[in-house]
Amino acid sequence: MPKKPSPRGASLAATAVGVLAVAAFVLYQLGVIDLEGLDASGGDVPSNDAAASASDTDQASAWLDEVRIEDENDPPGYDRAMFPHWSTVEGGCNTRETVLARDGQDVEADDECRAVSGTWNSVYDGESFTDSGDLDIDHMVPLKEGWRSGAHAWSTEQRERFANDLERSPQLWAVSASSNRSKGDSDPSDWMPPSEDFHCEYVAAWIEVKHEWDLTVDPDEETALREVLAGC
Repeated sequence: MPKKPSPRGASLAATAVGVLAVAAFVLYQLGVIDLEGLDASGGDVPSNDAAASASDTDQASAWLDEVRIEDENDPPGYDRAMFPHWSTVEGGCNTRETVLARDGQDVEADDECRAVSGTWNSVYDGESFTDSGDLDIDHMVPLKEGWRSGAHAWSTEQRERFANDLERSPQLWAVSASSNRSKGDSDPSDWMPPSEDFHCEYVAAWIEVKHEWDLTVDPDEETALREVLAGC
């Protein structure tokens, strides 16, 4: 199957949203603006709703139809260091801290951009936290799964963009450390979030990431994704 097209309008919109989000977060850290009380609809501190465009079953199914279905390939040589993360976003803020600020409520950070207070809801299991140390930043498509799905052929720079993707796809999520570590590098044929209410959004986000990054899906993975979509 030929490489999928990238809609120019969607790409430009995603880039604009990402730039505005980073700018707002940095201004907040500098005390220039006050983000307290603003919700995601204001666009100042967008929550991780990037999967909303994929939550429609028809759209997710259409994206899945465009993804290449191939038997899984696991080339030797994988190492997490081949996917550099967490990269600096702006000043002292790295990708992890940016996601914590984006996905939490009433998040306050210190002078080094570390989240020192706030509230976070882990959509994978419905647990709530007030200590950022209890959270992991999950890669929706795990790095090793990305490697098996085509990222082994990428440059280090492309793998870094994938591992720190804040704009292009719903790849990064602040979730409970326990759920993230339970997931490991599994695809949806082997692991789904404990919260069944999140299954439809989870597979939609998974499909969107694979579609956007032109990664393959193996037959068992495809079956699992379609079974979930059928019930959404």
